[in-house]
Amino acid sequence: MSHPDKVEQQREGATLHLVLNAPPGNLLDNAMVDALRAAIDAARADAALKVVVLEGAGQHFSFGAAVQEHREGEIEAALPRFHDLFRALLDASIPLVAVVRGRCLGGGLELAAFCNWIFAAADAELGLPEIRLGVFPPLGSLVLRERVARPVAEALCVTGRILAADEALELGLVDHVAEDPAAAAHAWIATHLAPHSAVALRHAMRAVRTPLRATFLRDLEIVERIYLDEVMRTADAHEGIAAFLAKRQPRWKDR
Repeated sequence: MSHPDKVEQQREGATLHLVLNAPPGNLLDNAMVDALRAAIDAARADAALKVVVLEGAGQHFSFGAAVQEHREGEIEAALPRFHDLFRALLDASIPLVAVVRGRCLGGGLELAAFCNWIFAAADAELGLPEIRLGVFPPLGSLVLRERVARPVAEALCVTGRILAADEALELGLVDHVAEDPAAAAHAWIATHLAPHSAVALRHAMRAVRTPLRATFLRDLEIVERIYLDEVMRTADAHEGIAAFLAKRQPRWKDR
């Protein structure tokens, strides 16, 4: 079932704004993912559309996935559902811009990092804290290595460290830091994307991401199976999720 209220759509000329509309955290729960998927499917059919801008309502981009949906019995459907959104984004071949304010964590960073360009506010915080829950970020494991050096991607996935905007810019994780990232993004789009043919932009996107597509679709299946068939069978994954939901420190069993 689609939940269009979860994603606010604003069309400005050839630009479509998709606003994650569940503040303060704009969690990427099943309803949010379904609404994003429906919006992207519709955008793909809009031949005049040149770019999609993703941002979060309120002070933050997204805190990431809904941890409640990562419990046993729910994650088996939630994770493939989330991954299918990225397959749809790849198939749509529409240029993607993320406008990031505040926290951009976990699945939120995976979504932003999959975009072609990230415009961040000076107060933005970006990271993949899944390791603190006894798990790992499947998409982050693949997407970050396309944006930053491999050691940086590995450190972010393995340590769960959160980056400030300036450091993220220095490392190449974000493309621009501005006091008003939305205004900066609009100005950039007006100069670099708007003058071009919508159909040419999509063909260019499809071509430039051809190498990514081949490896991404293959590797996504691999990391999804590692997560569901191996990690989610460990005691520590269940403990980490339970501890987060109970707002306590996890007691690792290392098994």
